[in-house]
Amino acid sequence: MTQTWDINGAEISSRLFLGTAGYSSLDALRQSIESSTPGLITVSLRRENAAGKGQSFWNIIKEFDIPVLPNTAGCYGVEEAITTAEMAREIFDTNRIKLEVIGDDYTLQPDPYGLLLATEKLIDKGFEVYPYMTDDLVLAQRLVDLGCNILMPWGSPIGSGRGLNNIYALRQLRERFPDKTLVIDAGLGAPSHAAQAMEMGYDAILLNTAVAKAGDAPLMAGAFAKAIEAGRAAYLSGIIAKQEHATPSTPLLDKPFWHQEKS
Repeated sequence: MTQTWDINGAEISSRLFLGTAGYSSLDALRQSIESSTPGLITVSLRRENAAGKGQSFWNIIKEFDIPVLPNTAGCYGVEEAITTAEMAREIFDTNRIKLEVIGDDYTLQPDPYGLLLATEKLIDKGFEVYPYMTDDLVLAQRLVDLGCNILMPWGSPIGSGRGLNNIYALRQLRERFPDKTLVIDAGLGAPSHAAQAMEMGYDAILLNTAVAKAGDAPLMAGAFAKAIEAGRAAYLSGIIAKQEHATPSTPLLDKPFWHQEKS
């Protein structure tokens, strides 16, 4: 199984995208990146600046030769998200942006109307938009119609650790958009959740809280990396169909050899 893949013309080394917020220390963040070697590192201008981590944080990000995916985390309005995206493009010299327009304080559910409007405006400005969205099929189609080649549906609410809440909807997205890059973003808690999504044919997994808040963040990051690789290999291998009855793994062709009559 190849370790690199193409995402909108960029060669990515891993199907794990790793967030950088909420770690117990900068050293834990550094070790988590080292142990998982993610394909993209996500950063939030608003949150990291507000956290007062300063230059030490940015120095860690620069240490690794890993593409950065800036995001608009914490933005509740369209103009706020667009301004944040434009600032990120200037700082990181990339047109990639993970677009978040939050519509609900309790669930942190994306605002679908704001997301569509911000996506349209950012694409017009030359951005490559990675929209953080729910698992809504109609919303996905509208985003694709606007020009999105990548969709990032949640597994469950951000930081909840609940895993994949709506398997049916996620399968529908995968089946409806076979040629688009689909990334599960938010809500995973265990490596088994990530493996499950990859076995369904999803292209990548974005993680933050499940790693950052684990008892041993670097160890958990490595566990997720292995689970994602295993899930992808299983999907490519062809998982057997479920059946309602048993099927013997060893065919019954004849009697055991010690029961056969001697000639």
